[in-house]
Amino acid sequence: MSGRKRKQISVPESEDQVNRGVSLRQLRSTVHDHESRDVNDVKPGTVKSQYFSKEGDPQRLGEEFFNQPCISLAKSFLGKVLVRRSANGTELRGRVVETEAYLGGEDKASHSAGGKCTERNTAMFMKPGTIYVYPIYGIYLCMNVSSQGEGAAVLLRALEPLQGLPLMRQLRGARRREGARPLKEKELCNGPSKLCQALDIPRCFDRRDLASDPEVWLERDPQIGPQESDLKEVVSAARIGIDSHGEWATKPLRFYLRGHHCVSVVDKQAETQTHSMANTVISDFASSSVDVCDGGTGQS
Repeated sequence: MSGRKRKQISVPESEDQVNRGVSLRQLRSTVHDHESRDVNDVKPGTVKSQYFSKEGDPQRLGEEFFNQPCISLAKSFLGKVLVRRSANGTELRGRVVETEAYLGGEDKASHSAGGKCTERNTAMFMKPGTIYVYPIYGIYLCMNVSSQGEGAAVLLRALEPLQGLPLMRQLRGARRREGARPLKEKELCNGPSKLCQALDIPRCFDRRDLASDPEVWLERDPQIGPQESDLKEVVSAARIGIDSHGEWATKPLRFYLRGHHCVSVVDKQAETQTHSMANTVISDFASSSVDVCDGGTGQS
């Protein structure tokens, strides 16, 4: 979360490059014009949210979801859907595929290392589910969510775009230099600052409550069962851009869905280790099951 190396994120060579093309102010003006239309005036073929309801969003995750230990929350985020709703109900949506856990005072790579609470990181010390948005390099933002544990929070690293992709492309394009190649779908949200751009997560979202905010929240994916058995294997790997933090630089506190095309950085070594551990667990379970059956508890 701190000490990220410049090479990890593609930063424009000059401020002029950031200002070329469509500015964010112009783009947000366009979005505002779009939001002024009646929700019922959506043209045929336009995707409308299957979750939007006057009675509320039954898939929305509440306070009880966020009130868990940091590592547990970082893993639980995987497969959930981050939603950004505009004024007229139009939604941008992305499935979380990669996170990082920052454990609070003991974690040397965390903004809250040593238990120090500042004006910048106050959200990390607030109740679980509080949004922590902070700037990097002066022009990019990253979004985190507080968990149990003083000063602990989860960084959202990558999303799989699900809904509102044309607008995501516009929002991302406003930050790119003129003449840059078109972005692939998987490149829209495959990084912490990229997902903030694509979903238009502004600095003012800092300290908001993800469990109750009307403009941004988290949902279960209805296509994934209650036990989340449809999720791919979760890989535990070292976090990105914290090489200067000693032993904490190598701790496996980054979690992502193995084989997912929207993951920002693939760690082959970690994937091999995770896969081997999973096979060992399955093998041990199978052996245990055979022993139980041999004990005469089955049908005769």
